[in-house]
Amino acid sequence: MLSSTSGNTQVDAARRGDVTPAVRRVASREGLDPALVSERVANGTVVIPANPAHLSLDPVGIGLGMSVKVNVNLGRSPTSSCLSEEVAKVMTALKYGADAVMDLSTGPGIDDVRQAVIDASTAPVGTVPVYQAAESVDRFEDLDEDVFIDVVRRQAIQGVDFMTIHAGILAAHIPLAARRKIGIVSRGGALMARWMVRNGRENPYFTRFDEILEIASRHDVTLSLGDGLRPGCLADASDDAQFCELDTLGELTRRARAAGVQVMIEGPGHMPFDQIAENMARQKRVCDGAPFYVLGPLVTDIAPGYDHITGAIGATMAAVSGADFLCYVTPKEHLGLPDLEDVRTGLIAFKIAAHAADIAKGHPGAREKDDLMADARCSFDWDGQFRLAMDPDRAREYHAITLPQAEHMTSEYCSMCGEKYCALRNSAIATGRKAE
Repeated sequence: MLSSTSGNTQVDAARRGDVTPAVRRVASREGLDPALVSERVANGTVVIPANPAHLSLDPVGIGLGMSVKVNVNLGRSPTSSCLSEEVAKVMTALKYGADAVMDLSTGPGIDDVRQAVIDASTAPVGTVPVYQAAESVDRFEDLDEDVFIDVVRRQAIQGVDFMTIHAGILAAHIPLAARRKIGIVSRGGALMARWMVRNGRENPYFTRFDEILEIASRHDVTLSLGDGLRPGCLADASDDAQFCELDTLGELTRRARAAGVQVMIEGPGHMPFDQIAENMARQKRVCDGAPFYVLGPLVTDIAPGYDHITGAIGATMAAVSGADFLCYVTPKEHLGLPDLEDVRTGLIAFKIAAHAADIAKGHPGAREKDDLMADARCSFDWDGQFRLAMDPDRAREYHAITLPQAEHMTSEYCSMCGEKYCALRNSAIATGRKAE
């Protein structure tokens, strides 16, 4: 088990100058000096979600100077999937390179599903506690304030590494959301707005934030401050509702850091491409450099069935412009819960986005595999090409479709052009690198 010094959070240890095993592991994975990683944990520009109760965890770092990370959302609903299917999604996500998974399960048996996900995952596991709180009542507005806090505590004890807490959406923000074309699209944000309006009271996650900080500190849970007012269409992007909530998240960030609690900020979902860079810069200013976790952003509203592509386009720009953590979008976004193939497709799309951003930002070693891939292609080293591919299985499958099995791994041409028209083969002959 990798954890902070006994009785202290990662932040407490870093501020004392102690380099924890989790920090050393992150530094090794990133190719950085452990002292530098520890310094950034201390000042809040890097987080390492690592609940000591998550025994199988292999820690990752998110934030300044880290490679861009990708999260996979999964989880059952009252009408779809089961525990074994969710575990299978975890294994698929890990196989194809997910850096974290979030269990967004609703319906009965949530504790059992979450425990199975935690046990199966070597990556950090996140949750949205308000979903489980909602399961205890028929009408959300009837939920007692104490339940909001009790669920956070229960999930922290169980071993959740990071939690989305919708503490930034306030009663004063709801009229701003009412001006929108599409309103509130965050499930958690809409639930909290309903609770506040029906009860005439302020958001309990905000009014009782100190209790949440105490729980997070005790169990070293990283808080992911939720964007309950994220824009759900291009027309609502960069509006007063979004930015007023962001200002509140900036205040909560400073309170969390003062309490020694790791914190990151969640960001927009739908946004015109030309607004992304400024939104990333604004978040970093308002939240004092806290790691930024974005869903997409999706850069058009008219591609249902292909939103893994619209999201990956926005995610690349977001990551180049400062986002640290990307939440994947699958082809099923807006349409239904993802199955195993959707998880694979969405994850690979966002791994491509993250990798492209790492290359653009000059992250150490980011382009190494790309250069090796160029060498393998030039020498017709098919096995090398497949090993270097983000999805080796898919690459092998496509290459084998149109070539005879005997030629699949030995041909000095691909199935697109054939031997006569192969540009690489003809180039090698023309330049003397290969005899005809």
